[in-house]
Amino acid sequence: MAQIYSAGFAVVLDGHAAIVTGAGGDVGRACAFALSRGGAAVCVCDLNPDRAETVAAEIQERGGKALAWQADVSNRFQAAAMIEAARDAFGRVSLLVNAASVFKGGAMTALDEWDWRRVLDVNLTGAFFCTQLISRVMADEGGGVIVNLSATAGIHSTLPDGISYAATKAGVVGMTAQSARELAPLGIRVNAVCLGNMEDDFGAALPPPQNALGRRGTFDESADAVLFLCSDAARFITGQALVVDGGGY
Repeated sequence: MAQIYSAGFAVVLDGHAAIVTGAGGDVGRACAFALSRGGAAVCVCDLNPDRAETVAAEIQERGGKALAWQADVSNRFQAAAMIEAARDAFGRVSLLVNAASVFKGGAMTALDEWDWRRVLDVNLTGAFFCTQLISRVMADEGGGVIVNLSATAGIHSTLPDGISYAATKAGVVGMTAQSARELAPLGIRVNAVCLGNMEDDFGAALPPPQNALGRRGTFDESADAVLFLCSDAARFITGQALVVDGGGY
């Protein structure tokens, strides 16, 4: 029997602190755990305070350092308070993962204006607020790394429904490229991870994966891509949209 290829992957983030928005959700939670395993202190932010507390407690039980914080990232003042709380708790904050995201399905012809605006407010405006605010802090503290969670629905794939979600994820990719260019002189790298064919699709019934690897990706595999972009192994990478979908087609 042929040996299955395997190679270990480890990132050392000792002395760093990170903010992960949407950290109570599946992908955000996996990112928070991955950063903590690397040695980073993590501000676990979520709109749901119970979920934030649960993830932070799990990190602490595993020997990591974490702060639970409740915030709606679409509110600029709450985003600013989150960043200040993380700085007060950990000192310098050098990593930001914008994972907060909401989805609204249904036909585009029937989409309510409130639902459209809410998806844009969280997925795109919230990521912008956090990026803008943390970049000012990072610029004063020697730089940092920002990773935005996007989706293949925002670049080359479509969904059965969910036009507001697809529009925001395309916007996140554009925002990533532009902010990377503007923030590079300040020592800040900005990249996006575009997820597709993941193991969960907002609780919906999952069709067979349309990809080369013939399986769905795990949340931990999503987090590994984020971890790589946060590391010095990606120190010459910025403004990119890394597709993590098993070779989708």
